[in-house]
Amino acid sequence: MSLLPVLRYPTVPELTFSARALAARHSGLCALRQVGLSRAGRPLHLLSVGRARRAVLVVAGAHANEPTGGPTLLALAERVLHERGLRTGVSWHFLLCADPDGASLHITPAPRSLLEYHLGFFRPAGPEQPEWSPAVLPPDRLPPETRALTRIIDELRPYLQVTLHGTDLGGSWVQLTKDIPGLAEPFAKSAARLHIPVETGASDAAGWPASGPGVHVMPDAGVAAAYPSMPDDARHSTWYHAHRYGGLTAVVEVPMWASDLVDDPAPHPAPAAAIRRLAERLLRDSREVEGVLAEALPRLEGADGPLLRAARWALGLVPGLAADWTGTPPAGTTMAYVGSVDAFARRLPLRAAAMLWRVLQENDDHAAPRLEQLVEDWSDAFAVRFRARWVPLEHQVEHQSRTVLAAALHARKRSA
Repeated sequence: MSLLPVLRYPTVPELTFSARALAARHSGLCALRQVGLSRAGRPLHLLSVGRARRAVLVVAGAHANEPTGGPTLLALAERVLHERGLRTGVSWHFLLCADPDGASLHITPAPRSLLEYHLGFFRPAGPEQPEWSPAVLPPDRLPPETRALTRIIDELRPYLQVTLHGTDLGGSWVQLTKDIPGLAEPFAKSAARLHIPVETGASDAAGWPASGPGVHVMPDAGVAAAYPSMPDDARHSTWYHAHRYGGLTAVVEVPMWASDLVDDPAPHPAPAAAIRRLAERLLRDSREVEGVLAEALPRLEGADGPLLRAARWALGLVPGLAADWTGTPPAGTTMAYVGSVDAFARRLPLRAAAMLWRVLQENDDHAAPRLEQLVEDWSDAFAVRFRARWVPLEHQVEHQSRTVLAAALHARKRSA
């Protein structure tokens, strides 16, 4: 696969325009159709290539702040159209954006720094995330985006669903609902060729078995979660919906900024003490944001928009998560794992501060400058601590695309 110059992250309307043009150029092989509406009435579009019953479903835009999936999806569609072998016996289906409402609120099409990324940051509260909402809401309250996604899975019965995710700063890793033998090697080779670190101790996959470095397999339902306070258990997400048809889901994560601190498999000399200090910092930073929120809230009469809901949701996770980290032995003991927990501990209060800052700025509140300074200080400290280096967008897309194609090939062998 050749590296294509990609200069910035496209918006959802731009993705739709490109997909419509692709479908028009290849009308015999390709079709674009609307498969649902968001809560705000924005259309959800599915681009399909080929007509074989055996299907791969690729989902982009499940998290508004993880924009690499859009250009990856288009690159994959182009390649599938131009390489007949990829379509032999398999149809490909691309959900352009699972959360167009969220995407409209995350405003960093070409971030030049972590600060700029956070000044336009948005990630919805858990109940408003299409893939995660089944983990925190009863079936009769699921958002329309979730219902549209599960309808697509019911229709296509994919042997593989791939959902394209990303991280602001760290490394690349894969989460699997069932193992895909053979995937770890091409994944690792792709990351090495593009100088992208592999996140061998991802805190998102704490305590999970690994089939290779950075390739984590979700444990069975009877296995206790490493962080029991977290409400959004992956085993209750839409990732598992494909299982009812014999399929599986691969979650492919790629970083915007890379850090070699998450790629060190050496044992940490004192992991429990280090994680205890990280929990203390998490609580301290979160209390600082909560103090600003408590002081400003009386002036935000009736305010309950998605930014404020998301900021409060993030802050609400902190006490339980800090207790998880300090109340039990660490779920991992490597330098990479402690580095991943460090990044997580920085993200939660920073994201809450960034979204609350946007709310206060929009309301011309006098507390906004204080939060803006926090976002600037914490963004800079995050970048310095992790020696952040930008991963060219074309490399993000290339690595994610290669991993999807490898997953499709090896999962097909698995299901044969």
